[in-house]
Order: sequence, then structure tokens, then C-alpha cells
Amino acid sequence: MGAAGGGGAGGVHPTVRQDIREPLPEGLGQAIRETAGDIAALLRGVPDTTVPVPGSEWTLGEAAAHLALANELMADLAAGRERPYGDGTPQSLAAANERSLAAYAERRAEPLAAVITEQADAFLDTVARAAAEGTADDTPLVTPLGPLSRPLLASYLLTHMLGHGYDLARAVKHPHMIDPNRVGLCMPFMLSVMPRVADAAATAGLTARYTIRLRGGAAFGVTLTDGAVQVTSEPQDRPDCTILIEPVTFLLIALGRRNPWPAIAQGQIITWGRKPWLAPRFPNLFTAP
Repeated sequence: MGAAGGGGAGGVHPTVRQDIREPLPEGLGQAIRETAGDIAALLRGVPDTTVPVPGSEWTLGEAAAHLALANELMADLAAGRERPYGDGTPQSLAAANERSLAAYAERRAEPLAAVITEQADAFLDTVARAAAEGTADDTPLVTPLGPLSRPLLASYLLTHMLGHGYDLARAVKHPHMIDPNRVGLCMPFMLSVMPRVADAAATAGLTARYTIRLRGGAAFGVTLTDGAVQVTSEPQDRPDCTILIEPVTFLLIALGRRNPWPAIAQGQIITWGRKPWLAPRFPNLFTAP
């Protein structure tokens, strides 16, 4: 699981609801299955999994093993099994990651590719079965990032796979699998977790109203009141600062995979409003989930 900070105050979390016969929002299950398949395709045939992952202390084999373990963990959580995995802070999650990797010896590409896809399928099968049996209620599941519904957990699973899938793609010098549609399906989780991963030191004393618009996609609002963070699934009426950003760029910055300054220079981020100087502060207000 990715590291996540816990310094922020609670906010308004967007609620994901759907018909009991449709256990997940449209397209989310397919995106999970296809992303797992894309990651497996990257791994299959890789002869050397000891190559480093750019920007990480892990090798390709360790990153793939982490994904296999995380997908299994998510499948267990979807089934309602409690799996203690840190307390939500970056330090505890990093320690849990290292303990799980130390106890799991597999580093070969082909077996790990199989586990990643099998556990993604197991997650989806569990969610579908709960819906079919009428047990897919709104009771939150216990997760490393706090209580989440099954749809939000599914959005979390997709987000987690895309972040590490991006890392694996860079390691083997292949195109990554993130696209605007998949980013849109990550947004319910991203919005729900933002108050939890707010950086207390960065937000301390700050009062500001942001509207974030994903080009061609969703818009949402973030209000900071003396450091307390509230996130809404609708844009602000009178924001101090509006940020228009290309969706893939947004996700990569949010997950700590890309520096915002080159994106600004390339025109992938545009800002305006009464206080546009607030825009460069925004990425640093949160710790990557």
C-alpha cells in the first residue's frame, strides 16, 4: 500500500451509491481488470526483476511483489476480513510494506503477474457476490486509510495499481497505462482520502478556497479554514484560486510521481482567480496516498 499521512481534519466525503445489482460504478470493474492485465503484460517476459524502479528504493521484483500482496489484501478487505496494516501514517504503512515484502520471497515476473491478475479478479468476484447476496450494504470496511465502502475501496485499488503500474512501466521503459477515463474512476477515492492525507505542517494557519478542474472531466472544491480541510465533489462558488489541470498529470502529481513545475511550464496546468499565487502551494498540502 502507498504511504499516507494522517494530519488533516475531517471533511465532506463524496458518497458513491449505485443500484444493488450494479456493485460498482460503471466502468470501474472493467478498469480494475484491464489495469491488472496491463501490469501483468508489462511483467511477463521480463528476464531480470532486479532492475531498479526510478525514484524508488525498490527493484522491479519488489514493486511487483508489493502489488501482488496489496491486491490480495484488498480482496480480503472486500470480503470483510480485517487485516491490520499500519495506522494510516506514512511511517506505519512503509513499515508494513517492508514487513510484508520480507515475508514474501517471490520476485519472479511471471508468478507475480499471475497473482496480480488473480487477486484483482478475486476482489471483483467478492464485490459481485456480496451484491448478489444482498450483503453489499453501506457499512464501511476497515482499511489502512480508514473506513471505506466497497466502491471506494475499488477506486482505491485502481488508484494503487495505476501508481505502481506507472513505476513498473518506467522501470521497463514501456508506456504506462494511465488515461483520463481511469483517472476519473480514481477520483471518488482521491476526494474521500484528501482530508486524511493533508499535511498538518503545510496546512497550518492557511485559509483558502480552491476549485480544481480536470480538463474534460470532474471539478471539485477544497476549503482550508485555519488548516482544517474540507473537500466537496462540487466546485467552489467563489474560489480564491482555480486550477485547471490535465487529468493524467493531476493523478501523477497527487501520487507523488511527477513534479508540478515542468507540467506548469508545458501548459498542462493553468491557474486563475483572486489569489492565483496559492496554486503552487496546493500539491504540497497533501501527502501522496
